[in-house]
Amino acid sequence: MSLLAPSILAADMAHLAEELAACEQAGADRIHIDIMDNHFVPNLTMGPDVVAACRRSTSLFLEAHLMVERPEPIIPRFGAAGANLITVHVETCPELSRTVEIIRAQGARPGVAVNPATPVDFLVDILPEISLALVMTVEPGFGGQPFLTPTLAKVRALKRLVEDRQLSCDIEVDGGVGPANAVACVEAGATVLVAGTSVFKAPGGTAAGVGCLLDLIGRGRPLRSSSA
Repeated sequence: MSLLAPSILAADMAHLAEELAACEQAGADRIHIDIMDNHFVPNLTMGPDVVAACRRSTSLFLEAHLMVERPEPIIPRFGAAGANLITVHVETCPELSRTVEIIRAQGARPGVAVNPATPVDFLVDILPEISLALVMTVEPGFGGQPFLTPTLAKVRALKRLVEDRQLSCDIEVDGGVGPANAVACVEAGATVLVAGTSVFKAPGGTAAGVGCLLDLIGRGRPLRSSSA
């Protein structure tokens, strides 16, 4: 079963609590929070205060995706803010095992991401130590970009690595995920789908965006009662 993690990069930040409630009621599994530093990627976004606000507003599992040059000094702040999983990029962590241990020390699950141009072979040694491997399916930095179809080959290769080693590591895809490619992502081996624009900018609203993707991946179900 694949999980859905709406990315609040595309949410209406003026009504974040309501957006999170809509995701939770519609059946989303996680919330994905993109942290960008305007150095590793050409954008500046959220910090630990936003993670803390999400933690106060939802019981859903929170992913903090650190697209930053030097994640180690700030990892404790995201753990303290309530992130359940903290993902760093292999491209920014020369001592990756040490970075993973810093994440674990905060009580969070560790994840490691690779950019579209980075081979999944860079993850081979770290896979046994992490809970999630993320394949970027767009160039990181901005939401609303078109999905890079060639990255599906990387997802398939990563699936083989995980299965051959009998690991329990999740495989996540992030960037341009929507109704046109969600099924292909799952078929390639993705167990977590990050979706931003296709959820929060869906024509019928956020709940409809979540519901559409869940239907496509075989997870459709009635909306939760607001009193549940």
